[in-house]
Amino acid sequence: MKVCLLYEDRERSNEETYYDTASIIQDLGLKALFLAASRKLIMENGEVKKVEQEDTYLMDTLRTVMMVPLHTEKEIEFRQQIIKDAFKHEDLIRSFYEISRDTLAAWNELGRGPREKIQQTNPVVKLTTDIRVLQLLTKAIGEIKILLTEAGELSSAGLKKFKEDLFASFSDEREEYVKKILGDISFYTDRIEQSDDGKSKVIRPRIIMESGLEDGFKFSSLKLEEVSSQSAKFYKPGSTMYKLREFMDGRAPDTFSVTKDVRINDQAQQLEYMVVSYLTEELKGVMEEFRTFFDRLKFQAGFYYSAILLREQMKRFKMGWCFPKVCDRRDLEFCELKEFVMALEQRVNVVGNTCSLSNKDLLIVTGANQGGKSTFLRSIGIAQVMMQCGLMVTAESFSSGIFPKIFVHFTRREDSEMNSGRLDEELGRMSRIIEQIGDGSLILLNESFATTTEKEGSVIAYDIITALREAGVKILTVTHLLSFARRVHEQMQGNPESGVEFFSAERKEGGGRTFKMIRHEPELTSFGLDLYKEIVEKG
Repeated sequence: MKVCLLYEDRERSNEETYYDTASIIQDLGLKALFLAASRKLIMENGEVKKVEQEDTYLMDTLRTVMMVPLHTEKEIEFRQQIIKDAFKHEDLIRSFYEISRDTLAAWNELGRGPREKIQQTNPVVKLTTDIRVLQLLTKAIGEIKILLTEAGELSSAGLKKFKEDLFASFSDEREEYVKKILGDISFYTDRIEQSDDGKSKVIRPRIIMESGLEDGFKFSSLKLEEVSSQSAKFYKPGSTMYKLREFMDGRAPDTFSVTKDVRINDQAQQLEYMVVSYLTEELKGVMEEFRTFFDRLKFQAGFYYSAILLREQMKRFKMGWCFPKVCDRRDLEFCELKEFVMALEQRVNVVGNTCSLSNKDLLIVTGANQGGKSTFLRSIGIAQVMMQCGLMVTAESFSSGIFPKIFVHFTRREDSEMNSGRLDEELGRMSRIIEQIGDGSLILLNESFATTTEKEGSVIAYDIITALREAGVKILTVTHLLSFARRVHEQMQGNPESGVEFFSAERKEGGGRTFKMIRHEPELTSFGLDLYKEIVEKG
């Protein structure tokens, strides 16, 4: 039984992860996003009453899915439609995750995995375990079927197909058949059960076989006629009532007690084993068909449950969101795009930015220090990665192309792990990126090559970015290398087909920052004196 909730026609991705996922996660701050997607918010009167402990499985699931980009608009829309369905049926998706999680946990307790090999040496233990696993799987699949039935109309192709396939693989008729057999052989695993009135009952087997009788009183042509489990009032072994019942059973016509003779008792147990093993074999197909079903369901439902929890966080900080649309790679358009990670970390709504680029492959952002340039760049990177795994983004609208290869090159603080100077480290990282980069790639550069002189850094930036553009790479860069920015501006000035756009961090008269990016030619200064004056005034 396939799940196919992440991809329309397969369980797993055929594609590779992004190059250097560790840098993407670090530079875009995605750990905070993974954490937020793993913590359920308990609400009361519209306010957050409690934030539950993080679920590390959800964190790992979202990290895994986000780092494998989708390659087509159809794949993105497939997931978006399921997420929209998930928002309408939150309890359904959460239950998928919880049922599969709990089923797998119970299966592990029964000895799933390495311990299964140990069980092979003891056929009785193995048979008992197989029955318990079948009971576990049947119960869980039945619960999922009930949930799907009660959910009503589903709109996404993915969930519709999942429902159809599940009901086809485990129809009501098949379910009843499996339940009947498991009920008939329940005596083999559940010798004592609790009745509705709280009193214990003993479960006893009823096995009827037909056979011929040959010379020497030998059985022939054995045929199984009936197997069932019958319950009777439980009496403690050795008690007066237990002995009385044994006596009465022994007095019944054509009956005898197998417990009074060791050899007969062993043969009776062997008969039970053979009968139960024969019937269990009939159900092995269910076990094989659903052996990996719950692993896949837990993982795939976990992704959509994470999307639900992310939306809760967006609501918590009153952030608008939308489902991105796919457009040409040289276009980029969004309205009120906000840096989601910053909102999560600072626990506030943040300033949004609006942008409309058409037929551009290079965006250069300059302007005032502490003006929000790096935040602006990260917001685009986060949205792009979220879009390419089918998630919604924190904007009123967002349209971008699909880039199977995304690279980040952010300036790093010097630390003890660096074996060379910071410029050498930057150039080394860029060299490794260039080995992987190609047509249809996107690279985000944040203050790259600012670790050397302004003149040398500008030359390096110009040469590398020119080469990347010629290779068909889309580049978004934040820079304080003003010589580089002015050089590009002068070369492209007056050419509307240049494919280059310039933004600047907006600065009010007097030095105030709005944290908005506006179309503006490169500034001749980063207005560092604004910060100096602010520090002096506060001092």
